[in-house]
Amino acid sequence: MQQLLDDIAVRARPLAVEGKVADYIPALARVPADRFALAVRMADGSEHATGDTDMAFSIQSISKLFTLAMAMEWIGDELWERVGREPSGMRFNSLIQLETERGIPRNPFINAGAIVVTDAILARRPMLESSFRTTMRLLAGTERPQYDEEVHRSETETGDLNRAIAYVLKAYGNLREDPMVVTRAYFRACSMAMSARELARAATFLMTPDHDGPFVRGDHAPRLRALMRLCGLYDQSGEFAYRVGLPGKSGVGGGILVVQPGRYTACAWSPPLDRFGNSVAATAALELLAAELG
Repeated sequence: MQQLLDDIAVRARPLAVEGKVADYIPALARVPADRFALAVRMADGSEHATGDTDMAFSIQSISKLFTLAMAMEWIGDELWERVGREPSGMRFNSLIQLETERGIPRNPFINAGAIVVTDAILARRPMLESSFRTTMRLLAGTERPQYDEEVHRSETETGDLNRAIAYVLKAYGNLREDPMVVTRAYFRACSMAMSARELARAATFLMTPDHDGPFVRGDHAPRLRALMRLCGLYDQSGEFAYRVGLPGKSGVGGGILVVQPGRYTACAWSPPLDRFGNSVAATAALELLAAELG
C-alpha cells in the first residue's frame, strides 16, 4: 500500500501546475502551491499516507459534509423542507439560481444550502462553534483540529457574496436567525484546519452503516454518501463520479474526501484548483487510487 501511494503521488503531484490556488480568499492564496498529501484509512483501522499528510489545511467546504451530518442527527427530516437534494448545475455561490427558485437551495453542499443548514443548527444548538470543533476532534481522534484564525478573518473580510446569499434567504423566509450571525458561524466552520490523515479518519463513520460513532442513526450514512455522489463536487460532481466513482466532498482549500463503503476512506490535498473549484492533483490522485483499489 505504501508503494502504491508513493507511486500515485509521483504521478498526480505534478498536475498541480494546471490549477490555481483560491486567491479570492487572501489567506488561502498564501498556501504553498506545491503541497500534496494522500491519506487512506482502511476498514480494519490501519492507516497509510504519503506526502504532507500531517500538515493542517483549511477544510473549507468539506466542513459542509459534517455540519449536514450534525443537522440530520439533531433536526431530522424537517431540514429537507428548506433545502433540496438535487445537483445544482451552477456555481456553488450562485445568487441567480437561489432567486429563481425562491430561496430554496438546490442542495446542502452549495453555499446557500450550507447556510440554511447552519441556520437550522443554530436554532437548536446556539453554541455551534464549540460543538463543531468538539465533534471534529472526536471523529479525528485527536485534539489537533482547530479553527484557523487567519483564514476566518480573510473569509469574513471578503465574504460579501455569502452575506448576500444569506439576506436573499432571509427575504424569502428561509433563514430564521440573523444573517450576520449565521454567516459568521458558516465562515467559522469553513476555517477549520485539519490534516489529510485526520479527515480520512473523521469520515470513518461513513464507511459502514453500523459504525458505533456519531451521525449513524438509521440510514444517515448511505444518504450522506448519496448526496456526496450527486452534489459533493459542485457542478463537476458528474465528471468526478465518472472518473473516480466514489462519493466525495471537496473544498477550495484543495482537499477532497472520499469513501468506499465497507473498505476505506481517503483524503487527498493539493491547493491548486480547476475552474470549478476542485483540486486538480487531488482529483487525479483519487482517480488513480480508485482504479488500483477497485
